[in-house]
Amino acid sequence: MTDPIADYLTRLRNAIKAKHRVVDIPASNIKKEMTKVLHDKGYILNYKFEETTNHQGNIKIALKYNPDSKKPAIFHLERVSKPGLRKYASADSLPRVLNGLGVAILSTSRGVITDKEARDMNVGGEVLCYIY
Repeated sequence: MTDPIADYLTRLRNAIKAKHRVVDIPASNIKKEMTKVLHDKGYILNYKFEETTNHQGNIKIALKYNPDSKKPAIFHLERVSKPGLRKYASADSLPRVLNGLGVAILSTSRGVITDKEARDMNVGGEVLCYIY
C-alpha cells in the first residue's frame, strides 16, 4: 500500500455511503491522531483502539448520523497531500475549508492538528486532508 492515509479516508467514505454504524481500519500512529481530531471536532461518534496478534492493531470507529434525517456528519473527505505531490502550507497561508465551516487536518511539528489550531499556534505543515 503506497498511501495508508488515502486508504483510511476511503474506508471511512465507503462505510458512510453504505450507511454502516462501525468501520474497522488498520491502525498507525498518524491514523490514530487523525481519528482523535475527527472525534474532537464531532465528525465521528466514538472510537476504540484494539491490539491484534500482528501488533499493528485496529481502529474501530463508530460513525455519526443525524437521528432524524439519517444523514452522515461527514459529507466530504478529500485527500490533499499525496505521496507523489506533497502539499505544505506555511502559517501565513493555511487553508480555510468552506470558509471555516469545514476542517483541514495538518501534520505539523506540534502533532496532527486542525487548521484553526495551527493558526492559533502560528505553525504550518503538511495538509493531509479536508473534511466537511
